[in-house]
Amino acid sequence: MSKPATPVAPPLKDELDIVIPTIRNLDFLEMWRPFFEPYHLIIVQDGDPSKIIKVPEGFDYELYNRNDINRILGPKASCISFKDSACRCFGFLVSKKKYIFTIDDDCFVAKDPSGKEINALAQHIQNLLSPSTPLFFNTLYDPFREGADFVRGYPFSMREGVPTAVSHGLWLNIPDYDAPTQLVKPRERNTRYVDAVLTIPKGTLFPMCGMNLAFNRELIGPAMYFGLMGDGQPIGRYDDMWAGWCTKVITDHLGLGVKTGLPYIWHSKASNPFVNLKKEYKGIYWQEDIIPFFQSVTLPKECTTVQKCYIELSKLVMEKLGPIDPYFQKLADAMVTWIDAWDELNSPQSAPAAADGKDGSSSKKK
Repeated sequence: MSKPATPVAPPLKDELDIVIPTIRNLDFLEMWRPFFEPYHLIIVQDGDPSKIIKVPEGFDYELYNRNDINRILGPKASCISFKDSACRCFGFLVSKKKYIFTIDDDCFVAKDPSGKEINALAQHIQNLLSPSTPLFFNTLYDPFREGADFVRGYPFSMREGVPTAVSHGLWLNIPDYDAPTQLVKPRERNTRYVDAVLTIPKGTLFPMCGMNLAFNRELIGPAMYFGLMGDGQPIGRYDDMWAGWCTKVITDHLGLGVKTGLPYIWHSKASNPFVNLKKEYKGIYWQEDIIPFFQSVTLPKECTTVQKCYIELSKLVMEKLGPIDPYFQKLADAMVTWIDAWDELNSPQSAPAAADGKDGSSSKKK
């Protein structure tokens, strides 16, 4: 008689929070239940705080709405975007865990070419727990994956790699396109599953998408600020881009790594390209100045922490991008406010901030 299999504990169960921004009931969690149910969820409700968001039974979660954000942050709540998925970074702020996985509510479980459902969270964890190689490119992709290694000619002195701060996942079905590309390719779908993970080289920027993203909060958390976007701002849909540019400059400076590739999720619906164009059009112009700015940024050696790097970056944003538009002056100020809020909520003395059930919010345990 064979022994029953010993249950395998989910990886990093007590060290990882899943952050989800939403304006609707979270029925999509049913599909993710086998993978997400053991973990703690932080749900950031955008828009009308009086609306009741329903979460399927059995999940361990906290739910924060705009009233909670105002209550917890006070005047500093001005740095958290409203009516934009950038509000997710509030979840990063109040988490007390080492790792964060964040996903959008229109993203579902994808299948690999064999038809097996992909556990995106497990792949992100694998990426974060293995080193990155930003200093020298390995042509056989990630040398730390099973079945791969460093190729001939790779310097032995660099084979230890560096700690991985960010794991950036991709999408099947609806690609993450900007509005002009959506308009000219309305029926395009991504059907290619590429079984690869790459380290983004040092000195190279990338367009970071927040809908399937994980990071080591202790290594890079304060840089994961999704900017001032959405309601009352002249720009939207650049929140994750902004966080990605800032994060990459800081990881390069601090000797950390960023991986991209696996895991895939299934992105279920394309947003309206005309609405997107209205949100993006200033960003499309501005990015032609923003990208060269980030490419030329050099942080002083005195910047030895993420917070110090981010404050220095905010000064450079004010100085170099401020003259382009007053929005960047406002954004630079918000970057400082964000760091103040981060330090306040994450100091050793601060108690965990919880949604207390007031003002339409709810907190529910499994």
